[in-house]
Order: sequence, then C-alpha cells, then structure tokens
Amino acid sequence: MAYKIDNAIIKKNMNGGITLIDPENVFINEDAFIAIKSDDLITIQLLINGILRNEFKNWKEIGNVPEKEPLKTLFIRLGYSKEEISNLLKEF
Repeated sequence: MAYKIDNAIIKKNMNGGITLIDPENVFINEDAFIAIKSDDLITIQLLINGILRNEFKNWKEIGNVPEKEPLKTLFIRLGYSKEEISNLLKEF
C-alpha cells in the first residue's frame, strides 16, 4: 500500500499573485498552504513508503548528513541504486 501526500500546484505570476491548481479540489476548504519543490515531495513520499515497509537497506550506516545536502540524496546514502530508485518511482 503506497502512502500518498495530498498535493496541488501553487503557481506564482510575474506580479507575485498566486494561483492554486487543484483539479481534484482536495484543498477547496483550506485557508493555508505550504509550498514544497516537486522532487522533494516525491522523495518524502518514497521515504514514508520505505518507512512503512521497513525497506531501508543501510539506515544505521547513513552517518551525519550535511545540512545543505538535498533530501533526495538520502536514497543514495541508504544504498539504493538508480535502478532501484526508478522502480520505487514506478509505484506512483
């Protein structure tokens, strides 16, 4: 069972105005939103699915992650190959 984070697209125009693109009306009654880069959102979803399935290969060996390192590098630190990451992405 894959875990899905409800999401929509927040689009900003040249004047700073914001438009919510939410075709499924998930956020129709919400007053506040958080913006997250799309690849970070996908990474968060994959990490949550991995935690739920207890699939991580080398969690104990991850060591200290530099503060400025992108979230998506966690899979490489956890020992996943590009092919394995690609297979995880196919679930979406």
